[in-house]
Amino acid sequence: MRPITVFDCSLVYLPKIESRSGNITPVHGNVDVPFSIRRIFYLYDIPGGESRGAHAHKECHQFLVAVSGAFEVLLNDGRTQRLVQINRPYIGLHIPPMIWASEINFSSGSICLVLASHDYNEKDYIREYETFIKIKSA
Repeated sequence: MRPITVFDCSLVYLPKIESRSGNITPVHGNVDVPFSIRRIFYLYDIPGGESRGAHAHKECHQFLVAVSGAFEVLLNDGRTQRLVQINRPYIGLHIPPMIWASEINFSSGSICLVLASHDYNEKDYIREYETFIKIKSA
């Protein structure tokens, strides 16, 4: 099996239904997002310029959307880094398992919506970068 790289992380344009009274973006698991959605959470009240994340998952896929404001995601597969800016509520970033991801440079008032393929399980997290590198090298 081919190792997962930062180039397997993809920006996905979500449906956008426009109206004079405002827009709506519906999101369906296994349709708009490339996995079944098991968990939803969001990050908010993050001071401008701050960072979050800095971990990888063994099995869980994540899909990040800037529903308000903007932030960047620094992706790392153990060999290559890639910086992606998220700044539209109808564009999401799919992050497959075994990618080290850090959400950085939040604009003031940003809200990051996260759709996850798995329920929360602490054992799925890799929180130490050195451990991540050892697993990726194996």
